[in-house]
Amino acid sequence: MDQKQKNLRKQVAAFEKSSLPASIWQLLNTLIPFFGLWVLAYKSLSLSYLLTLGISILAAGFLVRTFIIFHDCCHHSFFRNRKANAVLGTITGIMTVFPYNQWQHDHSVHHATSSNLDKRGTGDIWVLTVEEYLAASTFERIKYRLYRNPLIMFGLGPIYVFLIKNRFNRRGARLNERINTYITNAGILAVTVILCLILGWKQFIFVQGPIFLISGSLGIWLFYVQHTFEDSYFEEDKHWEYLKAAVEGSSFYKLPKILQWLTGNIGYHHVHHLSPRVPNYKLEEAHNQTLPLQNVPTITLATSFSSLKFRLWDEQAKKFVGFKEIKDLVKKQKEILRPEKA
Repeated sequence: MDQKQKNLRKQVAAFEKSSLPASIWQLLNTLIPFFGLWVLAYKSLSLSYLLTLGISILAAGFLVRTFIIFHDCCHHSFFRNRKANAVLGTITGIMTVFPYNQWQHDHSVHHATSSNLDKRGTGDIWVLTVEEYLAASTFERIKYRLYRNPLIMFGLGPIYVFLIKNRFNRRGARLNERINTYITNAGILAVTVILCLILGWKQFIFVQGPIFLISGSLGIWLFYVQHTFEDSYFEEDKHWEYLKAAVEGSSFYKLPKILQWLTGNIGYHHVHHLSPRVPNYKLEEAHNQTLPLQNVPTITLATSFSSLKFRLWDEQAKKFVGFKEIKDLVKKQKEILRPEKA
């Protein structure tokens, strides 16, 4: 790491200390509105389900904000005390159906290997290079195309990852991680059973279902768009650099203020990857007061939707491309293979 990179890390490190009053205030202005909206959505069932859905959308926004608190706890950045982070992380993990220790492990791997072509597969979105796609079997291509389909990624994705995959321990997990997963699963089951018995299972599903689906889709979208933009950064391990992966491989998602607030400033993703110990409520300040970060890849709400067409990483052009852009290559490949089969 050269001196310039060291200076950048040092500048951002100045924002790493959490503030107890700020953390407590964020808990209050997140959890109280969320539970209030949940109750309001339940009460509205007797009036109009359209009204319930409208309230559920707002509640989903606050559940995304709750996940950001969980996310900070996993980085030990929400509180200075590690045990406090673990306790709050487990509680918010039950609310967001994520096991604290397991996700902490996978997400730490993601930070350590983000944009590294030789270390893909843990805590990230499945990305194939153009060469890998061309070399893949027909079945593998179909599987990849299905995975990258927006309806599956942002629709079925949250259901599979959050409700199914998160319920099982990863292979090789340590005892404390396994126990935490069991505690999380037991907590989710207990809350669900109690609310179903008190409110009725249909009423619970009518309220929690939309909140879960909307917040889950938004969460995956945020993760996707902040690492999938045209001129991103991907390198083989021998050329990979942590600082470049953070600043060039993570976007600044410039959202309208209300959406920035609801998403816990996670749009300042470049700052977060540069220094995961910066609490979410200091990310904007760190960005604004660190001059070298003013020229990072920036996307807006309007321009972010173009990321849906980026499906493969082109190692030659150093950018994301879509399936349409390699259509001719696939066609030529088929023409070459035909004589061989004949």
